[in-house]
Amino acid sequence: MDSIATTQCTIHFNNQCYAALNEHIRKRNFSKIFILVDENTHQYCLPTVLEKLETTIAIEIIEIESGEVNKTIDTCVGVWNTLSEGDADRKSVLINIGGGVITDLGGFVACTFKRGIAYVNVPTTLLSMVDASVGGKTGVDLGNLKNQIGVISNPDLVLIDTQFLNTLPQNQMRSGLAEMLKHGLISDRTYWNKFKTLSKLSLDDLDMLIYESVMIKKHVVELDPLENNLRKTLNFGHTLGHAIESYFLSHPNKTTLLHGEAIIVGMIMACYISTELTGFPKQETIEIKALFTDYYGKVTIDPSEYAPIMELLKYDKKNNHGHINFVLLEAIGKTKIDCLVDDQIILDAFEFYAS
Repeated sequence: MDSIATTQCTIHFNNQCYAALNEHIRKRNFSKIFILVDENTHQYCLPTVLEKLETTIAIEIIEIESGEVNKTIDTCVGVWNTLSEGDADRKSVLINIGGGVITDLGGFVACTFKRGIAYVNVPTTLLSMVDASVGGKTGVDLGNLKNQIGVISNPDLVLIDTQFLNTLPQNQMRSGLAEMLKHGLISDRTYWNKFKTLSKLSLDDLDMLIYESVMIKKHVVELDPLENNLRKTLNFGHTLGHAIESYFLSHPNKTTLLHGEAIIVGMIMACYISTELTGFPKQETIEIKALFTDYYGKVTIDPSEYAPIMELLKYDKKNNHGHINFVLLEAIGKTKIDCLVDDQIILDAFEFYAS
């Protein structure tokens, strides 16, 4: 697969990854290399990267605990302190090896340490390959509220080595696939149609689907890097999805949802709302719900939980002037942004999902 040059950085795939990284290190003459991992990528992915690195520059490994619960300012403080104690300077580089938590948090750490050091993302989950590592969004959660603190800052390189997907459990693969399904719904019916037989997709199919997904996100981000307009479409399903994810994260009696699992629920509900408000065909909403629930199963949400989940909607980053703004579909590949939705329609969407 050819590398993808964006206006912000270059994305390399598989065999090109490590040659590009070594060339970049040689050109930039970094003073020191820091590598951020969690316990999983330390064991399963770091050895591959270290084996391919060709440099005499000092390397220091920084490990944090995995999971969304650790995507916090407190974790950042620990990494900032380690960088400082390790004599990191403005000419150091941070290589982030991991999923969305690592690339989001690591990018935020890098672009704020000493007002900004270089960083490279090596996404190791499907979700981070097609979404989190591309587009320059960095940051952390504020308590249980997703991605409230952060900046838009791009890495020097993104290195997508799909062999790392072999280390993932099935639920993590499904979580990442949710964002690819979203890319199809918001941008391209031809791409969407490739997912209509999800159970038949093989790992051999995945490389080109990942490549197409990255190209879709690249196109959107380049047209609207600061999310003033078109980039909001990438949040389809995320207004309710993030609220559901945050609610499940904050309640000890609930099983924490992976990001993609929550976004699937959010997309089904957004399709229902689209049918009610923007003329999205009802039959397509029914087909999408059937496809998604057949592959992902159902998340149990009690009616008593609808109101507290809806209360979390006010923290969505797309909101302005006190209005909760939804991204809806008019057709597959055609979106409408900044849509206001009555509470009753949101409640009806919960009921449609549960039915």
